[in-house]
Amino acid sequence: MHIVDGALSNPVVIGGAVAAAGGISMGLRSLDLDRIPTAGVLSASFFVASLIHVPIGPSSVHLILNGMAGLLLGWAAFPALFVGLLLQAVFFGFGGLTVLGINTVNIALPAVVAGLLFGRLIARGTPLQGAIWGGLGGAFAIAATTGMVATSLALSGDEFLPAARLVFFAHIPVMAIEAILTGFAVLLARKVKPELFVRGATT
Repeated sequence: MHIVDGALSNPVVIGGAVAAAGGISMGLRSLDLDRIPTAGVLSASFFVASLIHVPIGPSSVHLILNGMAGLLLGWAAFPALFVGLLLQAVFFGFGGLTVLGINTVNIALPAVVAGLLFGRLIARGTPLQGAIWGGLGGAFAIAATTGMVATSLALSGDEFLPAARLVFFAHIPVMAIEAILTGFAVLLARKVKPELFVRGATT
């Protein structure tokens, strides 16, 4: 999911940087003091989970957990995921600094949309029903992220079209895994601290 420096056209890189700045700004405005610990935990979870890469052809896949970030944080997922991506780029060279903006948008925007679509549904009904919606939200976030990564590559030149298709199909198993992980995480959180989703669904 990390697009590397030099792979994208300048308009895509610049557009991604501007969109990321806007998303981070909105996220910081919605991040109150009570949710800073949650944002820190989710940022760290994303950082660790996406360090484990499984090679598939010329690319690789890894867990992202951006769906869970969006379900709990809403727009605040932008700064949380940005910090994780920044640390990965600086310390491990994953992605790069010039593409930090577009990588942030590709991962954080689907997280926010997942929160908007599924957050209120998770807060209603039984914990089991919430877990099912959470699993769907987790899978949706991965599917949307792969679509955005593929689109970023396709907009940078026809030579990237095979890579764009590979990115999407290679992440189908990841969608299933993230759906299961997010569903179980939501089930636990609904039983222990259900107010997390009531608040996350409104931001």
